[in-house]
Amino acid sequence: MEGINTTGRKLVATKLYEGVPLPFYQPTEEDADFEQSMVLVACGPYTTSDSITYDPLLDLIAVINHDRPDVCILFGPFLDAKHEQVENCLLTSPFEDIFKQCLRTIIEGTRSSGSHLVFVPSLRDVHHEPVYPQPPFSYSDLSREDKKQVQFVSEPCSLSINGVIFGLTSTDLLFHLGAEEISSSSGTSDRFSRILKHILTQRSYYPLYPPQEDMAIDYESFYVYAQLPVTPDVLIIPSELRYFVKDVLGCVCVNPGRLTKGQVGGTFARLYLRRPAADGAERQSPCIAVQVVRI
Repeated sequence: MEGINTTGRKLVATKLYEGVPLPFYQPTEEDADFEQSMVLVACGPYTTSDSITYDPLLDLIAVINHDRPDVCILFGPFLDAKHEQVENCLLTSPFEDIFKQCLRTIIEGTRSSGSHLVFVPSLRDVHHEPVYPQPPFSYSDLSREDKKQVQFVSEPCSLSINGVIFGLTSTDLLFHLGAEEISSSSGTSDRFSRILKHILTQRSYYPLYPPQEDMAIDYESFYVYAQLPVTPDVLIIPSELRYFVKDVLGCVCVNPGRLTKGQVGGTFARLYLRRPAADGAERQSPCIAVQVVRI
């Protein structure tokens, strides 16, 4: 910001310098050598608020086996710290055991689909380390074949799927940033697009300081693992707020919603990707179609 402080008490701004997003990933010829891919994205909780039976998750597994997506990106929480049975200490099994059973259900239930599974932790996963950024889940019970199909990543992370760069975060950043806005909107601007622009131009998966009061951040790790390496082609940013798909500064931003909303089913997202062949030095945006689907 540039301005004049004539009294020593008040700065009168004359210019505001905005950040600029990072460049996009420049794909190679190998990245363009694939057919259309389907990516399914879902975010927990995977149980309704009055039960711990994972019925909505079983419905999602049926969808995966029917659609056979190339990649399934599954965000936590898998065992929600805000679930009433967790908060009231009504569970008879250890949190870790319930989580492992949930993973077994997903991995074994989708094995016949051939889909590659990507698991992203959440700060609301009651059994996992509640410090941002989070390390990947540790799960040692994978068979040799399953290890080829299952990938555990950190929260947040950047992921390349056939040359299309995905930015993944399970933290409800839309809600956190929206709660801290102090400027009044004219009513014509798109609030979600404005918040998403902050993320991209400040080049960070969590550009809010101080963080929301229930966030514990390890800043030594934050500056290593929570910065955007490039502007992603697709940013997956689940939130309690209404689902959407938006193009912001050339990045396709998707809020798939949550798989359950209280005692009823919620939504998930289905993406179709195709990277056009490289044409000289100029970047060719990937062709992306997105559907938000009710479970």
